[in-house]
Amino acid sequence: MKIVLVSAVALIDVDNRVLLAQRPEGKSMAGLWEFPGGKVEEGETPEAALIRELHEELGIGTWSSCLAPLAFASHGYPDFHLLMPLFVCRRWEGTPHGHEGQTLKWVRPQALRDYPMPPADLPLIPILRDWL
Repeated sequence: MKIVLVSAVALIDVDNRVLLAQRPEGKSMAGLWEFPGGKVEEGETPEAALIRELHEELGIGTWSSCLAPLAFASHGYPDFHLLMPLFVCRRWEGTPHGHEGQTLKWVRPQALRDYPMPPADLPLIPILRDWL
């Protein structure tokens, strides 16, 4: 089975809220909420992929030194196996905006379960909630 490496981030604002992005129509799992991020390209580190994805998808900039690894998800989907490191970031430049049609929402950690998420993201919620 093919292994897909995706890098994700929990952006944490000054009020300890987490940014979630809703997958837009036309994408797999459309309508579900997720931590921002994306596929790690060949020759790219997970941190470099996040920096690139945050710029492309949300219009914000950050640095590797501001990405702290927190946990990872390992989940088997029917067509592939997803391996997803989750980083935490509290420092970035700019204001996040959905540049690819996604809706964004700042969510309190205790309310993360109120948002339907892909199966791979679900085990990350208690880890993040306990950390915050």
